[in-house]
Amino acid sequence: MVKKSYELTGYESEMIKPNELIEIKGSGQLTLQDRRVFNVLLNNAWGKSIINHGEVFTIDTSELKEANQTNQRLKRSLRRLMTTVIVATKSNGDDVETQLLGSRRITPAGVMTYSFPNELAEVLKDSSVFAKLDLEVMRSFSSKYAFALYEAIARRINLRHKFTEELDIEDMRDLLGVETGKLDEYRNLRLKAIEPAIAEVNAITPYRVTIKPINKGRKVIGFKMFWSVKDKAALMQSYKELQAAKVGRKARQAGEEDVII
Repeated sequence: MVKKSYELTGYESEMIKPNELIEIKGSGQLTLQDRRVFNVLLNNAWGKSIINHGEVFTIDTSELKEANQTNQRLKRSLRRLMTTVIVATKSNGDDVETQLLGSRRITPAGVMTYSFPNELAEVLKDSSVFAKLDLEVMRSFSSKYAFALYEAIARRINLRHKFTEELDIEDMRDLLGVETGKLDEYRNLRLKAIEPAIAEVNAITPYRVTIKPINKGRKVIGFKMFWSVKDKAALMQSYKELQAAKVGRKARQAGEEDVII
């Protein structure tokens, strides 16, 4: 099988994630670490048994923690995954309210057992379309908005003959996982969520994304999003940036052209 260009540049440590679990509503209070932890738990459990009600999975907590992260911080992430109610849309269009994590237990030796809620298993049972996500990329993000934007582009990248999409402001907030009541003004949303997310996705992922505002008079009423896979030279540069230290990344991005006009 011929490999895609981005698979020849180092982007090979991948997982798959059902489309139904990307751009979920109600996820705004989840942190960057919460999102990373959930994806690792999902990837660890992936297989036919994931759709079984009450199925229990096992993982070492060292796979869930970042360097120098405490057990208490990990437990706070797990608690948010267990208590945050999200809305996932099944392939047939039905909306399902559920938490992202069911029960969990951690032994003194650092071994964790966990399960997914039955409602989430029902969502996964009918999944047929998946996004491919690079594990190293997910570990490298410094913004939860970049993490969410990356997943959203990965979900769309293989759509045939579709490279743009228009979203209203609320849909964009849901896509980025912006918490209700925060960044309500367009300027704050642009400066603190959209622009940093675009800069980081363009810097370290195989994709290039542009987001432009849609105006009605002087008021912004939505956005038009464009996406593509980078050419090989750009892919090599992005993979080089992925391997570089996070410190100084913003400064290295400063020379990039503006992506919002």
